[in-house]
Amino acid sequence: MAKAKNQTPGKQSFEESIAELEAIVERMESGELSLEGSLEAFESGMRLSREAQAALAAAELKVQQLTEQQGELRLQDFDTDE
Repeated sequence: MAKAKNQTPGKQSFEESIAELEAIVERMESGELSLEGSLEAFESGMRLSREAQAALAAAELKVQQLTEQQGELRLQDFDTDE
């Protein structure tokens, strides 16, 4: 999978983080991990979850609509309730 533009080296894309998080959940749900393995997987999952949440928050900030009102361009937040 191609890396997203403006991505910090060493950081995964949102999609890669979600895919890895899903794989971790599957391994943990299988019951085949030791206690130590489960803790390591949990730590990795929490890190990935935080990274994915940060990526979503950044995307939400970018999702704004420019509207023209009385001859001026004005930023209007994207309404998620609609």
